Parts: sequence; structure tokens; C-alpha cells
Amino acid sequence: MAVNFNPQINSLLPSIDGLKGTKATGKSGEAQFGKALSKGLHEVNDLHNKADASITELLTGKSNDINSVVSTVAKADMSFKLLVAVRDKLVSAYKETMKMQI
Repeated sequence: MAVNFNPQINSLLPSIDGLKGTKATGKSGEAQFGKALSKGLHEVNDLHNKADASITELLTGKSNDINSVVSTVAKADMSFKLLVAVRDKLVSAYKETMKMQI
């Protein structure tokens, strides 16, 4: 059983699956990683902008559907938590790399 908290995250999976089994050497590997990271950041930002817009619409009376607002905010929150976890893993990996002796 697959649990999908954020369907936007699944859009990154095909590009990550395409990297399996290949060596990321040189500039092309860096560019692919950078593009995947940038795409993820933009998607998190878009989800937060949508959440802000739905909250504003609810508060101004343009929308009365509180369930969709809660759902939108929950998606944005989950995507941000995932972003923070990825950042923490990257920082941890960087620190471990810097501890290595040459």
C-alpha cells in the first residue's frame, strides 16, 4: 500500500528513477541534481502560495469551504517538512564529507 501525502512530490520520481544505474560525473550530474532541487523548491513555494491564497479567500469571504483550505494548508505543511528534512540530510552529508581526511 502506497501512501502519498503530497502528489506533487511524485512528479520528481521519474527524474530520480532515470538517474539510477548511471554515474553522475562531471557537470551533467551536477546540472541534473540542481534542476531536481530547484524544481522541488519551486513546487514547495507554489504550494505555500496556494495555501496563502486559499486562507485569504476564506478570510475575505470569497470561499466558504474550510475543508479545502485545511487540505491545502496541510499539503503545504507536509511539503515544507519534507524540504526541511532534505536540507538537514544535505547539511549532514556535507559535514560528514568535510570531516574526511585527505
